[in-house]
Amino acid sequence: MHWIYPHRCSARNRISADSSAAVLLLPLVLLLTMACSAQSTLSQPALPAGLPDVLAMSDGSKITTPAQWQAHRAQLLKLFTEQEYGVAPPRSRNMRFVVVDDTRKALGGIATRKQVTILLNGTSSGPKLHLLLYIPNQAHRPPVFMGLNFWGNETVNADPGILISTSWTEVTEKHPNEPYTAPCVKNHRATAGCRGIASDKWPIETMLKRGYAVATAYRADVDPDYIGSYHDSLKAYYPQLQGRGDNFSTVGAWAWALRRMMDYLETDHDVDASRVAVFGWSRLGKAALWAAATDPRFAMAISDDSGAGGVRLFHRPGGETIRDLNTHFPYWFCNNFKQYNGLDSTLPFDQHMMIALIAPRPLYIASAIDDHWADPQGEFLSGVAVTPVYKLLGTDGLPTTQWPPVNHPVMGQIGYHVRTGGHNITFYDWQQYLNFADMHLKKAGTEKTDPGPKTTQ
Repeated sequence: MHWIYPHRCSARNRISADSSAAVLLLPLVLLLTMACSAQSTLSQPALPAGLPDVLAMSDGSKITTPAQWQAHRAQLLKLFTEQEYGVAPPRSRNMRFVVVDDTRKALGGIATRKQVTILLNGTSSGPKLHLLLYIPNQAHRPPVFMGLNFWGNETVNADPGILISTSWTEVTEKHPNEPYTAPCVKNHRATAGCRGIASDKWPIETMLKRGYAVATAYRADVDPDYIGSYHDSLKAYYPQLQGRGDNFSTVGAWAWALRRMMDYLETDHDVDASRVAVFGWSRLGKAALWAAATDPRFAMAISDDSGAGGVRLFHRPGGETIRDLNTHFPYWFCNNFKQYNGLDSTLPFDQHMMIALIAPRPLYIASAIDDHWADPQGEFLSGVAVTPVYKLLGTDGLPTTQWPPVNHPVMGQIGYHVRTGGHNITFYDWQQYLNFADMHLKKAGTEKTDPGPKTTQ
């Protein structure tokens, strides 16, 4: 069991009000004070009434052995596929990888940059993903952080060698937690002015120097993510999976794309595809979790503010509801999920059962104290509720049942922190993910535990 305590809310009391340090640190002190005050108004959360037991079979009998869990896991995977995320197509036998860039002295010489076009059905006229991969030159076959990005590969770093996306691009207005794309996006297409505008969410040089490769692709290569975008999305190539209750959904498509990115990494001997952490922020966190749930090749999963439909418990009041999801983003989940509008507290399943599909692989859950829509306490409680599965499978899961203080991460096989601020992904978050990955992806002589049968899709 591992505990990490970088600093405590009470640290502000150690600074003298009349010292020069106090003047310099006043903004930080005020920030911590506000965050701690916000948390102090919230009592320690408890698991909600009526939450389904993750270790109970459909007939109510208790699961007591790993073998029983594996049989139950298959049932849960089928349940979430049919009722929430939808079916996905199998991988095409004709899928091809075209390396269009292999630069060995990128980012001032610290990395190799590769850019790969993944032809998902083998033809240039079909659906495709544009994968950006940075590999630290000082590391031999390093582990990888993999995730989709929100605004285009060119936005994650100012590197002039990154190819500019030609996919539809969202025009955003000024917002403290999002890049301002309006000046650089013309007719919903990115320009060179978009380079690096989201680099604060992707500390690539830091990850490289810590010994990790970074792989990403743009979400709009898969689905542009707005109502009416079906014909510009991956889903349009699989019409046979639409018009049904368990239809191929947008979150399902993003997760499926992450699995295709993993397919490429397995062919690239410059990285270690057995040590890949799949991560995502917000809606892309929902996709990262579902990718890890459906594909045991991912060695670790990271959820940053994934909220409802991600890691948050629906049974707990507060935050975004099923009706909210299906009203504002009716394409994110499959049609069957709409039958649960208004039934959050009586669902026969919940998100702790979905993330149980990841067990016993390492899982990190991150929340933000002011992210009320994502419900940080509901995210934490999902980690508490899934811990019995981790313990059944021989690990410690989340090492506490007490919601930790703000900026006070705890790390076992499941890690968790709630930080200052709102819905965002910050450098503080990344510091914790790197520390967690150091514990689990860099442990010498550690073999991965088999989480279940492989999938062919």
